[in-house]
Amino acid sequence: MASIFTKIINGEIPSYKIAEDENFYAFLDINPNAKGHTLCIPKKEVDQLFDLDQETYQGLFEFSHKIAKALKKVVPCKRVGLTVVGLEVPHVHVHLIPLNEMKEITFSHKVKLPANEMEDLANEITANL
Repeated sequence: MASIFTKIINGEIPSYKIAEDENFYAFLDINPNAKGHTLCIPKKEVDQLFDLDQETYQGLFEFSHKIAKALKKVVPCKRVGLTVVGLEVPHVHVHLIPLNEMKEITFSHKVKLPANEMEDLANEITANL
């Protein structure tokens, strides 16, 4: 059965897409720790990070690097944090989180943004790639 992320990639579930290429997809997290919290995923559905083949593993981090640079241009923050947890969805995903305080990386601190702000934010990050 396809993961929720595969359904997003296939357009079966909507997302606030930031970027996509033939191997990877980036979109805003709908339950963000901070404004701009972004997920970067391989299109190849693999459950665990260290089960990725070397090329996909390296490609995911190169793709995430590009997204993080654009994210930092758009969302004021001290740094963009990166974490890979992988317990929520059985599909590898990198969290890019704009950080100003440690609580923003804990996953117990969440923010709510209206849909129009999420869409505008995704478009602005995309424009800065």
